[in-house]
Amino acid sequence: MCPAASTASPSTSSTSTMKPTPPLFLSLLVFLALGNLPLPSESRAFFVFGDSLVDSGNNNYLTTTARADSPPYGIDYPTHRPTGRFSNGLNMPDLISELLGAEPTLPYLSPELHGERLLVGANFASAGIGILNDTGLQFLNTIRIHKQLEYLEQYKQRVTSLIGPDRTERLVNGALVLITLGGNDFVNNYYLFPFSPRSREFSLPDFVDFIISEYKKILARLYVLGARRVLVTGTGPLGCVPAELARRSRTNGCDPELQRAGNLFNPRLWQTLKNLNAEIGTDVFVAANAFKMHMDFITNSRAYGFITSKIACCGQGPHNGIGFCTRASNLCPNRNAYAFWDAFHPSERANRIIVNHFMTGSAEYMNPMNLSTILAMDESE
Repeated sequence: MCPAASTASPSTSSTSTMKPTPPLFLSLLVFLALGNLPLPSESRAFFVFGDSLVDSGNNNYLTTTARADSPPYGIDYPTHRPTGRFSNGLNMPDLISELLGAEPTLPYLSPELHGERLLVGANFASAGIGILNDTGLQFLNTIRIHKQLEYLEQYKQRVTSLIGPDRTERLVNGALVLITLGGNDFVNNYYLFPFSPRSREFSLPDFVDFIISEYKKILARLYVLGARRVLVTGTGPLGCVPAELARRSRTNGCDPELQRAGNLFNPRLWQTLKNLNAEIGTDVFVAANAFKMHMDFITNSRAYGFITSKIACCGQGPHNGIGFCTRASNLCPNRNAYAFWDAFHPSERANRIIVNHFMTGSAEYMNPMNLSTILAMDESE
């Protein structure tokens, strides 16, 4: 499903002496006005691809079980209503937009994304998806990553009709891009069942090799489509989320097998980004070490102001890590005190810590540069 760009109906005057403006003339005025729209400069365009960590509501428009469209999701969002974000409030893309001084990017499937709002960018992410097309099949209808890239092509066509092909290419080339993939390929594919089809087909190291090779194709396609500043997050510490503590941990500690998956995947991803940059001849892809960003407050939660990183704010069962966050779930009174909002996803406050690392983090968090360095470099050009 894709929203059509809406067109505003011309208002009519009640003065009898006024002649109606010909529709063709109005259309020309609208085209000329949009053609002169300024491209984002200080508030550059922002595109988001990936899974539930960055989905801002696309799945609300799909028939899928991977949805965050009912309370208490959104309890701390400005409207205090669920938005499709898997968060108590703002998610990573919102907070990055905040730092860029821009309004949040709308979900691509939102009917509100048209006209001048297209120039802000778009969020193409969809909860439940992964690098592989067979990841998250249990969620039924989601926007797989290759479809997200098709939507970027469609987006470019829509913007070209507003500002022309040259300015559209400059907008996309100058945009910031965030992509978050990989976690679901483990928790919702390889480790989904005791003996999933993929775990029968591959040993864990071979599976990592396979998904890295597929991810490289995705990133290369992003570059071909015009992306020039791409933040790529690795997987977080999958064995430490409340869901996996509830399902797999016997010691109340992080599950070693899922931690091993992240420890195999992330270094391979970082090397792939370096190789791609070397092939291109410039630093297009920037590695965001989500694993370390999370582990900092998981291993020393009180130093970051959290009372726990082992129990989700919203949920049920051990660690509040069983099932979905619903109205019937346990709900903590102070979301700022919990590192995890639900069984898998960080709280808004944890997301703020992560995004601050994006902006100012040292090389162990952001490599080869952080976001503030990117912005300074681009400003000087």
